[in-house]
Amino acid sequence: MNILIIGSGGREHALAWKMAQSHHCDNLFIAPGNPGTASIGTNVAIQVNDFVGLKNCVLENAIDMIVVGPEDPLVNGIYDYFLKDEDTQHVNVIGPSAEAAQLEGSKAFSKHFMQRHDIPTASYAEFTHANYDQGVEYIKNHTLPIVLKADGLAAGKGVIIAFTHEEALTSFEEMIQNKQFGEASSKVVIEQFLEGIEVSVFALTDGFNYQIIGHAKDYKRIGEGDTGLNTGGMGCVSPVPFMDKVFMQKVEERIIKPTIKGIQSENLVYKGFVFFGLMNCGGEPYVIEYNCRLGDPETEVILPRLQTDLVSLLAAADNGTLEDVNIEYHNASFATVMAVSGGYPGDYQKGYTIHGLTEAATIPGALVFQAGTTFKESEIVTNGGRVLTTTAQGEQLQEAVENAQKALSKICFEGMYFRKDIGYEFKP
Repeated sequence: MNILIIGSGGREHALAWKMAQSHHCDNLFIAPGNPGTASIGTNVAIQVNDFVGLKNCVLENAIDMIVVGPEDPLVNGIYDYFLKDEDTQHVNVIGPSAEAAQLEGSKAFSKHFMQRHDIPTASYAEFTHANYDQGVEYIKNHTLPIVLKADGLAAGKGVIIAFTHEEALTSFEEMIQNKQFGEASSKVVIEQFLEGIEVSVFALTDGFNYQIIGHAKDYKRIGEGDTGLNTGGMGCVSPVPFMDKVFMQKVEERIIKPTIKGIQSENLVYKGFVFFGLMNCGGEPYVIEYNCRLGDPETEVILPRLQTDLVSLLAAADNGTLEDVNIEYHNASFATVMAVSGGYPGDYQKGYTIHGLTEAATIPGALVFQAGTTFKESEIVTNGGRVLTTTAQGEQLQEAVENAQKALSKICFEGMYFRKDIGYEFKP
């Protein structure tokens, strides 16, 4: 079949790498893609929210399946757009409807959903400009720390953990009164702070059945020892040592099954990935957030570990056979380390030549996934904060981290930075 992947980051590079291995994949297109995906399939210069352009690409290239990488087109209704058009309604679009995508697109929507279906999550309240003063009083009387979340999509930047009431009140004012995140923060969800270790579980659902396709621990802070500002992710490990059968059984029974049942009972059209952002609080899982797509850089570590044919798995989500699929994982441990531009997650420069990509790929078992890169004449240059990842495997987790770092040591660009302590808490 002919497949179109939508997106341009490391997640989409990893998806392209995995899907190209399938004998079901005839031709692979990526819109808009990056230099890494260009080495696997055909990049097409169409932006992720250009639905008309994407439709034309689908018709011109006889696309059978669309895999949506980022969240914006999902929340904006790409699934509904293709379903409602007679020319494209036959295409298997992997992603939820716009209504179901509100599980990620609106923090308040997802909180109400979890409440209705008794899914464990932090206690919360929501406020807008209309009840701003009540929000101020709520914050003043709240225990510390306090978590403030912009209700809508804010490119991963709409979450503030405040350790003083003054900081929380300032953030609340910035979000609502000063529109810090635009319309995304016209409503703010204020949550109880959950103490624990953050982890992620990934499932594929057809809206009725599901299959778990992996789990990971992401490292979001820019500094070693989990210090400094939050980022989009500085690295990942999988499998996570403490996510054993007992913990995963709790996740399935208390969170995944009620979520899928809730999707079904509320008649939400959902055919795609579910990202469960969880907090392990003393062995008990709580939902921090839902995402309606795969994470980045989690994709770069869970897909190399997944041995099941991904294209077959996605086809099964469309033809009603998902519950019959056997999920198989590699026995090894996997780690991915992210290289970022100097200054990230603050201001940074673009356009620096990247050296050593070929050399890094020669490290046995290592993979390089490009994220914020582009072509400049005949060279590959930096084009974002998170530039690329190296992923590697090992018999033990620490060996996988060391192999990923060994591959990354072959790569350099001006201002390049990466964390050297990914997986630090699992060292023997």
